[in-house]
Amino acid sequence: MGTLLVLLFLTLLLLRVPVAASLGGAALLVIALGDLGLQVVSYNFQAGIAKFPLLAIPFFILAGAVMNRAGIAERIVQLLLFLVGGWRPGAAVATVLAGMFWGAVSGSGPATVAALGGILIPMMVRQGYAPGFAAGLVAASAELSIIIPPSIALIIYATLASTSVAQQFWAGIGPGLFLGGLLGVAAVLVVRARGWGKGERPEGPARRLLLEALPGLLTPVVILGGIYGGIFTPTEAAAVGVFWGLFVGFFVYRTLRLRDLPSLLVEAGVSSAVVMAIVAWAGLFAWAADTVGLVGRLTQALLGWGENPLLLLGLLNLFWLVLGMLLDAVSIYYLTLPILLPIMAHLGWDPVWMGIVMTVNMAIGQITPPVAVNLFVSARVSGLPIERIWREIWPFVLASVLGLLLLTYWPFLRKTLWG
Repeated sequence: MGTLLVLLFLTLLLLRVPVAASLGGAALLVIALGDLGLQVVSYNFQAGIAKFPLLAIPFFILAGAVMNRAGIAERIVQLLLFLVGGWRPGAAVATVLAGMFWGAVSGSGPATVAALGGILIPMMVRQGYAPGFAAGLVAASAELSIIIPPSIALIIYATLASTSVAQQFWAGIGPGLFLGGLLGVAAVLVVRARGWGKGERPEGPARRLLLEALPGLLTPVVILGGIYGGIFTPTEAAAVGVFWGLFVGFFVYRTLRLRDLPSLLVEAGVSSAVVMAIVAWAGLFAWAADTVGLVGRLTQALLGWGENPLLLLGLLNLFWLVLGMLLDAVSIYYLTLPILLPIMAHLGWDPVWMGIVMTVNMAIGQITPPVAVNLFVSARVSGLPIERIWREIWPFVLASVLGLLLLTYWPFLRKTLWG
């Protein structure tokens, strides 16, 4: 039955059935054929999403939508261009910095591409950058959104692994900044080699640009400062982020109107529904896999590699990288964590650290074909064929893989960045 479950899931994926439906369809068929009791479906479906930490997801999605509509992204980009734009590769560096910052607002890679792509891609093209490179750099910078808190992926991981969301957020800051630095170096090397860039900076006094961007710059401080200061929980912080965005949009920038609220709620509701549908059906799939014994058999097989933990870790990274090219992070967590949590406990691996390693793999998957969700969003925003972006993304994939290897295997670096 375990083999049948996997084959059904893979067959549905190959038939281009959406991931949530593939997970749910395979699980329902195995539950029915194996006489496991269809009455458990409704309970598992509800139990999979009725968890307090998951309430943060729709709020963070709504916060990102509100702040994008309020015009925070454009003001942040103008300030970053003023700071580094005078340097010839400055536009590329500003793009990476903007991706890192917006990751601390949205928590979603595709949302970051959608928010920044329309601003950053035309800006880089005006400075002589190849359009495909510009679109690829925005997509690569957005991968940091699921590593730098508040990350939706880390919320899901913490919920499944029974770790603290706040601790998982804290662990993602150093690796996110480190990977951002590697992406920036890769971008500078490519820009210098191809002779792009004009070193243009926006006109206007620095004081005005700083004051205009200040409410946006305070957003991560409000959200993360409240969490680590013990003022509110990550779930409450997500709601605070929504109200902060509304306050800035209505009363500071005055770019939002009451008539904008319905469309913002619909946008956030649709995005949240997609995530929560995957969470619910993936939870049912994981239950079916455990019930038919698939989880136990795979766990015992992997424990056979426990005598060589470094080799096992390398194989797991390769496995996650391949999965990340095909599936979203939420699905991968639900599919693999029931197998991996006992192995982590057996080998003494810190689940918080493993969460960061897994999430970095998922981030790389967002820019690696064939699925590469960030690239598809970037193609839609830029109007470019996806093939033109694929050709330009590989320096950033290599930089990200280098960062993954260093974070995984270099104990000093791992201890310095994560603690």
